[in-house]
Amino acid sequence: MAKIKIGQIGTGHGHAAGAIEAYRKSDDFEVVGIVEPIDRLRNAAQRQAAYKDLPWMSAEQLLNIPGLQAVAIETEPRDLLKYAEMSVDAGKHVHLDKPAGESLLQFRRILDTAARQHLCLQMGYMYRYNPAVVLMKELLRKGYLGEPFEVHCVMSKVVDPVNRARHGEYAGGMMFELGCHLIDIAVDVLGAPESVTPYRQHAGPQQDSLQDNMLAVLTYPKALATVKSSGLEVEGSARRHFVVCGTEGTIHIEPLDAPKSVRLALSKDRGMYRKGYQDVPVASYERYVGDATDFARVIRGEKMFDWSPMHDLAVQETVLKASGCPTDR
Repeated sequence: MAKIKIGQIGTGHGHAAGAIEAYRKSDDFEVVGIVEPIDRLRNAAQRQAAYKDLPWMSAEQLLNIPGLQAVAIETEPRDLLKYAEMSVDAGKHVHLDKPAGESLLQFRRILDTAARQHLCLQMGYMYRYNPAVVLMKELLRKGYLGEPFEVHCVMSKVVDPVNRARHGEYAGGMMFELGCHLIDIAVDVLGAPESVTPYRQHAGPQQDSLQDNMLAVLTYPKALATVKSSGLEVEGSARRHFVVCGTEGTIHIEPLDAPKSVRLALSKDRGMYRKGYQDVPVASYERYVGDATDFARVIRGEKMFDWSPMHDLAVQETVLKASGCPTDR
């Protein structure tokens, strides 16, 4: 089977190097070009092993390569939607890294254009293919957890001075940068919230503009979700977690990035799981690999994409509201 020709626009995103490595290792893709219009970012990327021996070019040159089918957009957040729109207008499938920019109206327009052309737009939320999250969704789908009434989740870390300056350029702060990953899962579990209440703080001693201590409460008819993200937590990656409480059981995933098991409580025996608390092992996984594999299957028409444009739009609207950012532009 012929490999899918893919190129990458941008190297400034935190996921950029990992994503290109996944495409290069994949048997499904052929990486045909890299675009980085910012000199300092291109110079830095050219020294990284992830980009070794790849051809560098302009966005226009990439989009005109014969047979190009897909583009991964890995710019800094301010430019994500610009190049995503350029790519879907050119008829290419798009992997768009998170979050989906600062303009909800432009993102809606991009989703509409992609849908009209039957193009896949895959968002780069990194927990979608996490085996623990996949298991959680399976248990919810089977009804083992009953009706969910509570979601509680945290995603934090200590942000170094360089990245504090970068993240501080965006009004949404750490919720925009990190909390968006959690909101993607929360909306998958509970749907679009009826209301979103954001709480924003600059709590650190640093004299900068980063909103580094943030909380959002998502309200539903019969559920509440709390999403917490900070740039100050020592060893925060180890405490990242996602908890769903339902009327028939609770699942607790921690650490979220690389769990070896999940903590599961059930009101009664369910299939292979017993009543009460138990630790359920989950398979290890490599970030970005599942995204690339699924993207290829969708592009080849082997399956439908599991996340609809309506879901992605609801996630982005919720991210902006949870970040205290406007949704009318």
